[in-house]
Amino acid sequence: MAKANSFVLNIQGRLRLLGGVEVMAIVNVTPDSFYAGSRIGTEEALRQRVKEALAEGATMLDVGACSTRPSSEPASEEEETKRLRWALPIVRSEAGGALLSVDTFRPDVARMAIEEYGVHIINDIAGGEEEMLRMAARLRVPYVLTYRGEGPVLGAGGALGKLSAQVRHLHDLGIGDIIIDPGFGFDKNVEQNWALLGELDGLDELELPILVGVSRKRMIYELLGTTAEGALSGTTAVHVLALLKSKNVRILRVHDVREAVESVKIVKAYNDSI
Repeated sequence: MAKANSFVLNIQGRLRLLGGVEVMAIVNVTPDSFYAGSRIGTEEALRQRVKEALAEGATMLDVGACSTRPSSEPASEEEETKRLRWALPIVRSEAGGALLSVDTFRPDVARMAIEEYGVHIINDIAGGEEEMLRMAARLRVPYVLTYRGEGPVLGAGGALGKLSAQVRHLHDLGIGDIIIDPGFGFDKNVEQNWALLGELDGLDELELPILVGVSRKRMIYELLGTTAEGALSGTTAVHVLALLKSKNVRILRVHDVREAVESVKIVKAYNDSI
């Protein structure tokens, strides 16, 4: 069992230093994730997932043990904890220098992952509930703040205004190392997700790194008349659009690492040519 981190990770400083876009591989140790191809249930499969993700260019691993797919019943906190206690030692043993993130909306689960297994980042899809914010402040780790409202970004009641207020509150609590997740797929219909993408650069005003998590989601496969299994090419296209739209998109959270890395390379080559 790992000891708690002995340092405070400055994720914003890391992203500025690297000067590019990092790819965060989704590592789901759940039996019911919306994309069946991402479900992991054995030690061999988990080790293989981590090895392949790193070999293909992932620099972050986001470990989740509680599915939040639409209309699902979340696993109990006890079950989520049990799955993570099984998975995190295996992931750590294969992770090398990759950063580890825990995908959870439960404060005590986040505390366990960080204090006992040395996880670096809290990826909270719940949208910044107070108990989790206070836990993140206590743990002094980078925090992914997800926007759970309906689009668009701009205008009265839009994402920018709501996120600005939440960021100020985070600063008041002593949390300065913040990543913004616009929340594609969370509490938004297909049209609202596309409107959010179209105004993504509006979030640049926050001057914070943006994490884009659109991998194989409904906004893509419903538009294309396919399923999550058939949404890889659409996902790649949306990654390119997001990277071109906002200069602050610094993390892609993905099922398919190689294709995401290629998207980053293509956009960089294009930007360097103009």
